Amino acid sequence: MKKDIHPEYHEINVQMTDGTTFTTRSTWGSPGDTLKLDVDPNSHPAWTGGAHRLVDTGGQLAKFNRRFKEFGLKS
Repeated sequence: MKKDIHPEYHEINVQMTDGTTFTTRSTWGSPGDTLKLDVDPNSHPAWTGGAHRLVDTGGQLAKFNRRFKEFGLKS
């Protein structure tokens, strides 16, 4: 590796949204800094199973349903 072109790699603390912390190595910040996450696997729908419902009032989903209502399953 070339000298003096790579950022410093050091230990930082990462704080999750629920308050738990862990130590990892990163080029972010200074040694010992705390990175506070706004989104993490505890709070993001991609990891939590997406408990939130998609609400679409007259948007793309409603447009799709109007166009293809004849092809849907009969209830």
